[in-house]
Amino acid sequence: MWEYTDKVRDHFLNPRNVGEIDNPDGVGEVGSMACGDALKLMFTVDENERIADVKFQTFGCASAIASSSALTEMIMGKSVGEAEKITNDDIAAYLGGLPKEKMHCSVMGKDALKKAILHYRGLEEPEIDGNIVCECFGVTDKAIETSVRDNKLQYVEEVTNYIKAGGGCGQCHDAIREIVGRVYKKAEASPEPKRKMTNIEKIKLIEETLEREIKPALEKDGGSIELVDVDGTSVYVKLIGTCATCAASELTLKNYVEEKLREFVSPDLVVEEVKQ
Repeated sequence: MWEYTDKVRDHFLNPRNVGEIDNPDGVGEVGSMACGDALKLMFTVDENERIADVKFQTFGCASAIASSSALTEMIMGKSVGEAEKITNDDIAAYLGGLPKEKMHCSVMGKDALKKAILHYRGLEEPEIDGNIVCECFGVTDKAIETSVRDNKLQYVEEVTNYIKAGGGCGQCHDAIREIVGRVYKKAEASPEPKRKMTNIEKIKLIEETLEREIKPALEKDGGSIELVDVDGTSVYVKLIGTCATCAASELTLKNYVEEKLREFVSPDLVVEEVKQ
Protein backbone atom coordinates (compact mmCIF):
# COMPACT_ATOMS: atom_id res chain seq x y z
CA MET A 1 0.00 0.00 0.00
CA TRP A 2 1.24 3.51 -0.80
CA GLU A 3 1.77 5.68 2.27
CA TYR A 4 0.20 9.01 1.37
CA THR A 5 0.42 12.08 3.59
CA ASP A 6 -2.74 13.85 4.74
CA LYS A 7 -1.90 16.70 2.37
CA VAL A 8 -1.67 14.36 -0.63
CA ARG A 9 -5.06 12.87 0.28
CA ASP A 10 -6.54 16.34 0.69
CA HIS A 11 -5.31 17.57 -2.70
CA PHE A 12 -6.50 14.35 -4.36
CA LEU A 13 -9.95 14.38 -2.79
CA ASN A 14 -10.34 18.17 -2.97
CA PRO A 15 -8.18 19.32 -5.88
CA ARG A 16 -7.74 23.06 -6.28
CA ASN A 17 -8.00 25.03 -9.51
CA VAL A 18 -9.36 22.27 -11.74
CA GLY A 19 -10.64 23.38 -15.12
CA GLU A 20 -9.72 25.44 -18.16
CA ILE A 21 -8.89 29.09 -18.82
CA ASP A 22 -10.18 30.91 -21.88
CA ASN A 23 -7.29 32.53 -23.73
CA PRO A 24 -4.51 31.59 -21.27
CA ASP A 25 -1.14 33.32 -21.49
CA GLY A 26 0.75 30.09 -20.91
CA VAL A 27 -0.14 26.47 -21.65
CA GLY A 28 1.93 23.36 -21.03
CA GLU A 29 0.92 19.78 -21.81
CA VAL A 30 2.90 16.68 -20.85
CA GLY A 31 2.37 12.93 -20.83
CA SER A 32 -0.38 11.03 -22.59
CA MET A 33 -3.34 8.95 -21.54
CA ALA A 34 -1.77 6.02 -23.37
CA CYS A 35 1.11 6.17 -20.89
CA GLY A 36 -1.19 6.45 -17.88
CA ASP A 37 -0.60 10.09 -16.88
CA ALA A 38 -1.35 13.36 -18.68
CA LEU A 39 -1.37 16.98 -17.46
CA LYS A 40 -2.47 20.24 -19.04
CA LEU A 41 -1.47 23.37 -17.09
CA MET A 42 -2.78 26.86 -17.97
CA PHE A 43 -2.16 30.28 -16.44
CA THR A 44 -2.77 33.98 -16.99
CA VAL A 45 -0.39 36.78 -16.07
CA ASP A 46 -1.21 40.29 -14.81
CA GLU A 47 0.46 43.58 -15.73
CA ASN A 48 3.20 42.93 -13.15
CA GLU A 49 4.06 39.57 -14.74
CA ARG A 50 2.59 37.71 -11.80
CA ILE A 51 0.45 34.61 -12.22
CA ALA A 52 -3.12 35.83 -11.70
CA ASP A 53 -5.01 32.62 -12.42
CA VAL A 54 -4.02 29.00 -12.97
CA LYS A 55 -5.99 25.89 -13.85
CA PHE A 56 -5.13 22.28 -14.57
CA GLN A 57 -6.59 19.10 -16.03
CA THR A 58 -4.96 15.83 -15.08
CA PHE A 59 -5.57 12.24 -16.11
CA GLY A 60 -3.76 9.95 -13.73
CA CYS A 61 -3.42 8.52 -10.25
CA ALA A 62 -3.93 10.16 -6.87
CA SER A 63 -0.34 11.41 -6.77
CA ALA A 64 -0.62 12.95 -10.24
CA ILE A 65 -3.78 14.84 -9.32
CA ALA A 66 -2.41 15.92 -5.93
CA SER A 67 0.90 17.09 -7.46
CA SER A 68 -0.92 19.13 -10.10
CA SER A 69 -3.26 20.68 -7.55
CA ALA A 70 -0.37 21.55 -5.24
CA LEU A 71 1.60 23.11 -8.09
CA THR A 72 -1.26 25.49 -8.91
CA GLU A 73 -1.32 26.71 -5.31
CA MET A 74 2.46 27.07 -5.28
CA ILE A 75 2.62 29.32 -8.35
CA MET A 76 -0.52 31.40 -7.79
CA GLY A 77 0.51 35.03 -7.23
CA LYS A 78 4.19 34.38 -7.95
CA SER A 79 6.10 36.11 -10.70
CA VAL A 80 6.87 33.99 -13.74
CA GLY A 81 10.55 34.11 -12.76
CA GLU A 82 9.78 32.84 -9.26
CA ALA A 83 7.55 30.07 -10.59
CA GLU A 84 10.28 29.01 -13.00
CA LYS A 85 12.55 28.11 -10.07
CA ILE A 86 10.12 25.51 -8.63
CA THR A 87 11.48 21.96 -8.84
CA ASN A 88 9.81 18.59 -8.61
CA ASP A 89 11.37 18.17 -5.16
CA ASP A 90 9.66 21.41 -4.11
CA ILE A 91 6.30 19.99 -5.21
CA ALA A 92 6.87 16.75 -3.31
CA ALA A 93 8.00 18.65 -0.21
CA TYR A 94 4.92 20.89 -0.36
CA LEU A 95 2.81 17.73 -0.15
CA GLY A 96 4.79 16.39 2.80
CA GLY A 97 6.52 13.85 0.57
CA LEU A 98 5.52 11.34 -2.10
CA PRO A 99 6.16 7.59 -2.27
CA LYS A 100 9.36 7.03 -4.23
CA GLU A 101 7.36 5.10 -6.83
CA LYS A 102 5.28 8.23 -7.47
CA MET A 103 8.01 10.88 -7.84
CA HIS A 104 7.42 10.95 -11.60
CA CYS A 105 4.11 12.72 -10.83
CA SER A 106 5.96 15.72 -9.39
CA VAL A 107 8.35 15.65 -12.35
CA MET A 108 5.34 15.80 -14.67
CA GLY A 109 4.18 18.98 -12.91
CA LYS A 110 7.60 20.60 -13.22
CA ASP A 111 7.77 19.73 -16.93
CA ALA A 112 4.27 21.11 -17.60
CA LEU A 113 5.18 24.37 -15.86
CA LYS A 114 8.37 24.66 -17.90
CA LYS A 115 6.41 24.22 -21.15
CA ALA A 116 3.74 26.73 -20.06
CA ILE A 117 6.41 29.36 -19.32
CA LEU A 118 8.05 28.77 -22.71
CA HIS A 119 4.65 29.25 -24.35
CA TYR A 120 4.07 32.46 -22.37
CA ARG A 121 7.42 33.84 -23.51
CA GLY A 122 6.71 32.93 -27.12
CA LEU A 123 9.59 30.48 -27.26
CA GLU A 124 9.60 27.21 -29.12
CA GLU A 125 10.07 24.03 -27.16
CA PRO A 126 13.62 22.77 -27.73
CA GLU A 127 14.02 19.87 -30.09
CA ILE A 128 14.45 16.46 -28.52
CA ASP A 129 17.88 16.47 -26.93
CA GLY A 130 19.67 13.18 -27.34
CA ASN A 131 18.64 9.74 -28.51
CA ILE A 132 15.51 7.88 -27.44
CA VAL A 133 16.46 5.14 -24.98
CA CYS A 134 13.03 4.19 -23.60
CA GLU A 135 10.77 3.66 -26.60
CA CYS A 136 7.71 2.99 -24.42
CA PHE A 137 7.73 6.49 -22.90
CA GLY A 138 9.94 8.39 -25.35
CA VAL A 139 12.70 9.20 -22.85
CA THR A 140 16.13 10.19 -24.15
CA ASP A 141 19.58 9.40 -22.85
CA LYS A 142 20.07 13.10 -22.01
CA ALA A 143 16.86 13.17 -19.95
CA ILE A 144 17.92 10.05 -18.06
CA GLU A 145 21.40 11.44 -17.47
CA THR A 146 19.99 14.73 -16.13
CA SER A 147 17.55 12.97 -13.83
CA VAL A 148 20.26 10.63 -12.51
CA ARG A 149 22.60 13.52 -11.80
CA ASP A 150 20.02 15.93 -10.32
CA ASN A 151 18.34 13.35 -8.09
CA LYS A 152 21.38 11.15 -7.32
CA LEU A 153 19.72 8.03 -8.72
CA GLN A 154 21.68 4.79 -8.79
CA TYR A 155 19.33 2.06 -10.00
CA VAL A 156 16.98 1.43 -12.92
CA GLU A 157 14.00 1.28 -10.58
CA GLU A 158 14.84 4.72 -9.20
CA VAL A 159 15.03 6.14 -12.73
CA THR A 160 11.62 4.62 -13.49
CA ASN A 161 10.16 6.16 -10.35
CA TYR A 162 11.27 9.63 -11.45
CA ILE A 163 10.76 9.71 -15.22
CA LYS A 164 9.10 6.35 -16.08
CA ALA A 165 11.99 5.28 -18.31
CA GLY A 166 12.30 1.50 -18.08
CA GLY A 167 8.78 1.03 -16.77
CA GLY A 168 7.34 -0.56 -19.89
CA CYS A 169 8.79 -3.50 -21.79
CA GLY A 170 12.11 -3.39 -19.93
CA GLN A 171 14.32 -3.66 -23.01
CA CYS A 172 16.11 -0.41 -22.15
CA HIS A 173 17.27 -1.48 -18.67
CA ASP A 174 20.81 -2.27 -19.79
CA ALA A 175 21.09 1.10 -21.53
CA ILE A 176 19.85 2.88 -18.40
CA ARG A 177 22.43 1.04 -16.26
CA GLU A 178 25.14 2.14 -18.69
CA ILE A 179 24.01 5.77 -18.42
CA VAL A 180 23.98 5.59 -14.62
CA GLY A 181 27.48 4.15 -14.67
CA ARG A 182 28.64 6.90 -17.03
CA VAL A 183 27.28 9.62 -14.73
CA TYR A 184 29.20 8.19 -11.80
CA LYS A 185 32.25 7.49 -14.02
CA LYS A 186 32.09 3.76 -13.46
CA ALA A 187 32.29 0.99 -15.98
CA GLU A 188 28.71 0.17 -15.06
CA ALA A 189 26.10 1.05 -12.49
CA SER A 190 26.34 -0.19 -8.91
CA PRO A 191 25.02 -3.72 -8.45
CA GLU A 192 21.28 -3.44 -8.01
CA PRO A 193 19.32 -5.09 -5.25
CA LYS A 194 17.02 -7.78 -6.50
CA ARG A 195 14.62 -5.72 -8.58
CA LYS A 196 10.93 -5.78 -7.89
CA MET A 197 8.47 -5.27 -10.68
CA THR A 198 7.69 -1.56 -11.02
CA ASN A 199 4.09 -0.48 -10.55
CA ILE A 200 3.88 0.48 -14.22
CA GLU A 201 5.11 -2.96 -15.25
CA LYS A 202 2.66 -4.59 -12.83
CA ILE A 203 -0.33 -2.63 -14.14
CA LYS A 204 0.60 -3.41 -17.74
CA LEU A 205 0.92 -7.13 -17.00
CA ILE A 206 -2.37 -7.17 -15.08
CA GLU A 207 -4.16 -5.47 -17.98
CA GLU A 208 -2.65 -7.93 -20.46
CA THR A 209 -3.71 -10.89 -18.29
CA LEU A 210 -7.25 -9.56 -17.94
CA GLU A 211 -7.55 -9.14 -21.71
CA ARG A 212 -5.94 -12.43 -22.65
CA GLU A 213 -6.84 -14.88 -19.90
CA ILE A 214 -9.87 -13.58 -18.00
CA LYS A 215 -12.21 -11.39 -20.07
CA PRO A 216 -12.84 -13.96 -22.84
CA ALA A 217 -14.14 -16.50 -20.30
CA LEU A 218 -16.37 -13.97 -18.53
CA GLU A 219 -17.75 -12.58 -21.78
CA LYS A 220 -19.00 -16.03 -22.78
CA ASP A 221 -21.46 -15.77 -19.89
CA GLY A 222 -22.46 -12.17 -20.63
CA GLY A 223 -20.13 -10.52 -18.16
CA SER A 224 -16.81 -8.73 -18.09
CA ILE A 225 -14.33 -7.03 -15.77
CA GLU A 226 -12.49 -3.69 -15.61
CA LEU A 227 -9.31 -2.74 -13.79
CA VAL A 228 -9.96 0.21 -11.46
CA ASP A 229 -6.69 0.61 -9.56
CA VAL A 230 -3.57 -1.18 -8.32
CA ASP A 231 -2.29 -0.31 -4.86
CA GLY A 232 0.70 -2.37 -3.78
CA THR A 233 -0.47 -5.99 -3.85
CA SER A 234 -4.17 -5.05 -3.96
CA VAL A 235 -5.90 -5.14 -7.36
CA TYR A 236 -9.23 -3.31 -7.46
CA VAL A 237 -11.63 -4.41 -10.19
CA LYS A 238 -15.21 -3.74 -11.25
CA LEU A 239 -17.43 -6.58 -12.45
CA ILE A 240 -19.72 -5.82 -15.39
CA GLY A 241 -22.89 -7.34 -16.82
CA THR A 242 -24.03 -10.68 -15.45
CA CYS A 243 -20.87 -10.94 -13.36
CA ALA A 244 -21.92 -7.90 -11.32
CA THR A 245 -25.21 -9.48 -10.23
CA CYS A 246 -24.13 -13.11 -10.05
CA ALA A 247 -24.48 -14.74 -6.64
CA ALA A 248 -21.18 -16.49 -7.21
CA SER A 249 -19.24 -13.30 -8.04
CA GLU A 250 -17.04 -13.64 -4.94
CA LEU A 251 -16.04 -17.14 -6.01
CA THR A 252 -15.32 -15.85 -9.51
CA LEU A 253 -13.04 -13.16 -8.12
CA LYS A 254 -11.13 -15.36 -5.70
CA ASN A 255 -11.10 -18.75 -7.44
CA TYR A 256 -10.65 -17.53 -11.01
CA VAL A 257 -9.60 -13.89 -11.41
CA GLU A 258 -7.24 -13.83 -8.43
CA GLU A 259 -5.71 -17.19 -9.25
CA LYS A 260 -5.07 -16.17 -12.86
CA LEU A 261 -3.41 -12.93 -11.81
CA ARG A 262 -1.29 -14.77 -9.27
CA GLU A 263 -0.25 -17.24 -11.93
CA PHE A 264 0.66 -14.74 -14.64
CA VAL A 265 1.64 -11.61 -12.67
CA SER A 266 2.62 -12.11 -9.02
CA PRO A 267 1.76 -14.72 -6.36
CA ASP A 268 1.04 -12.10 -3.69
CA LEU A 269 -1.78 -10.25 -5.47
CA VAL A 270 -5.17 -9.90 -3.77
CA VAL A 271 -8.23 -9.02 -5.87
CA GLU A 272 -10.92 -6.79 -4.38
CA GLU A 273 -14.19 -5.72 -5.98
CA VAL A 274 -15.18 -2.07 -6.31
CA LYS A 275 -18.95 -1.68 -6.44
CA GLN A 276 -20.19 1.49 -8.10
